[in-house]
Amino acid sequence: MKLLKVLAVMISAGAIAGVAQAEETGTLKKIKDTATITLGVRDSSIPFSYLDDKQSYQGYSIDLCMKIVSSVQKQLGLPELKVKMNPVTSATRIPLMANGTIDLECGSTTNNVERQKQVAFAPTTFVTANRILSKKTAGIKNLADLKGKAVVSTSGTANLKQLTTLNADQNLGINILPAKDHAEAFLMVETGRAVAWVMDDILLISQAANSKSPGDYEISKEALSVEPYGIMLRKEDAAFKKAVDTAISNVLTSGDINRIYHKWFLQPIPPKGISLNLPMSDQLKAVIAKPTDSGEPSAYAAVPEAQKAVLKKAKK
Repeated sequence: MKLLKVLAVMISAGAIAGVAQAEETGTLKKIKDTATITLGVRDSSIPFSYLDDKQSYQGYSIDLCMKIVSSVQKQLGLPELKVKMNPVTSATRIPLMANGTIDLECGSTTNNVERQKQVAFAPTTFVTANRILSKKTAGIKNLADLKGKAVVSTSGTANLKQLTTLNADQNLGINILPAKDHAEAFLMVETGRAVAWVMDDILLISQAANSKSPGDYEISKEALSVEPYGIMLRKEDAAFKKAVDTAISNVLTSGDINRIYHKWFLQPIPPKGISLNLPMSDQLKAVIAKPTDSGEPSAYAAVPEAQKAVLKKAKK
């Protein structure tokens, strides 16, 4: 009996050691050894991740990432965990994740099957759609109206790739112009260098709402695709993914997501104090009730039409 008890203790100790060792490999080990976690952040992905008038990074996705930071700090038993903000763009975010420069990407990144071959994603935290923004005077209502015209999309995005594919498949003759970030893409439409910008509708709404003349722009009713957003992390790091998934799932299922969503989509936000006035969609409500990290569009219902009054209401 004594021998069995000794063996049981040894097995139990080995199991505990195995769990501890698993927790201290990969990204979790890196974080624990350095007492630092690096977040990939964006300069102009309003309201997800952007620079305010004080040159500080903030946004919906950053708030969610900070929930992960707190959870990981507690899990690792760290008295202090330094958070480093590392700027990324649509084009650099995946390479910087893969090479270890950033540990979490806190922006406006679509989770799809193709990207899952390179990186992993936390459970979805927003659902949007790929649409077309243009000036009302341009008369752009759908994809066919872009035929033969100059159209911008942001470099490194799924939207740019989709536009390129649609252009070729439908022989539209669109002159596709890549922009380095969302701010530059909107500026190209604002200044007439492009007739339209193809991007996720929430980003179109945000840029237009913060422009000099929000009422000058309209967003197509036609949706080109469904785009679920998720916080990005390195692939094949099971221990860290479990920690991230647990933190985000807790935010979703506890109801804390409602407070965070209200802060960024239903209240005035920096730097101009503009409210997007965008109620939570039924699609996001479904994800909150049953968290998923699926990259399949079929896992998400079609996104409803963007509210016509959003730009009109978006005033200082």
